[in-house]
Amino acid sequence: MIFSEQQGDLLASDILENYVLCHCISSDFALGAGIAKIFAQMGVKKQLCEKYKREWSEKGYCLLTETNGIVVGNLVTKERYFHKPTLETLRQALESFREQIIEMNLNKIAMPKIGCGLDKLDWKDVKNVIGEVFGSTDFEILVKIL
Repeated sequence: MIFSEQQGDLLASDILENYVLCHCISSDFALGAGIAKIFAQMGVKKQLCEKYKREWSEKGYCLLTETNGIVVGNLVTKERYFHKPTLETLRQALESFREQIIEMNLNKIAMPKIGCGLDKLDWKDVKNVIGEVFGSTDFEILVKIL
């Protein structure tokens, strides 16, 4: 795994053209705050609602969407938008994401500091989970920090 953190915009055109994106969501598909709100404006929420059953009570999985050629891994880490994820649900969602994009022959991921904004997980712990999930792969993981 190649891991890097860089200042900049996750949604810059060079990122959108070359990487699969991922972010954390709740199973109620609220996408009403933080970076999830921006993804919703890009059409991700509409895709989720059309493609997947809303209000699943499960967590710890990834739902893929594709809008205008942009593949997004929606990491379902909690049931409701006001809940908080755990490192275990984040790990499960990342493992689900990894398996799905391996099947698509993709290996370049761009993400914000997942789980660390409104979800309040500690970035040091999240980085460790990312390393455990992707460490033995040939993935390139780029974290964009505003």
